[in-house]
Amino acid sequence: MENKAERIKPYTEEGSKKEQVAQMFDNISGRYDLLNHLLSMNIDKLWRRTAVKLLKPYNPGVLLDVATGTGDFAVELMRLAPQEIKGIDISSGMLEVGKEKMKKKGLSNTIELQLGDAENIDYPDEYFEAVTVAFGVRNFENLRTGLDEIRRVLKAGKPLAVLEFSKPKSFPFKQFYNFYFRFVLPTVGKTISSDPRAYTYLPESVSAFPEGDEFINFLKAAGYHNVREYRQTFGIATIYIAEK
Repeated sequence: MENKAERIKPYTEEGSKKEQVAQMFDNISGRYDLLNHLLSMNIDKLWRRTAVKLLKPYNPGVLLDVATGTGDFAVELMRLAPQEIKGIDISSGMLEVGKEKMKKKGLSNTIELQLGDAENIDYPDEYFEAVTVAFGVRNFENLRTGLDEIRRVLKAGKPLAVLEFSKPKSFPFKQFYNFYFRFVLPTVGKTISSDPRAYTYLPESVSAFPEGDEFINFLKAAGYHNVREYRQTFGIATIYIAEK
């Protein structure tokens, strides 16, 4: 199976996608939370909350948030009353912002943010009772390697929850979405962010990412089962739940 998003890089065709993504997020880390919530009109908070509700029946106590960024999903996972949450990301800039956030919220004892790579997770086999990834899988340099590695650190029968952008298919949401992603988002991102390329890379990577049945097939090929999808807000985003 082909994942075209692996070929989409923030800056140049040559060089490592992983290194370019890390650099991009380092560049925008100071304004990331502001832009993220502004551009999504805070709907992203609702999507995370829905994903957490879908994880609740599994009663996970030890969780890993991959591509945690500034830790928004990790904070939301506190609703599950877990014993511990580990968050990993390849961007040190994003993690620094996230660590300050955890201190202010008094969550540093439960949520630990670390520099780490989804394709080489520094934890033993079957360590976690749930793994989450919000808006991160399309940035993986190798999607299959990342899914395999996540499966390795998951306990049997436990869930992976992926929240990712998808593409609406019905009128008029499809047309509005395309206009917003192609014109509004890059313009606002360029105005506020110190790295205008970041907000043209976003729609390009979303457009190339295998969503819906395609991504479900990737999950099944990686050995996951009981895979379900829950489309959010007319299909702007999708939550995927898969079990090891």
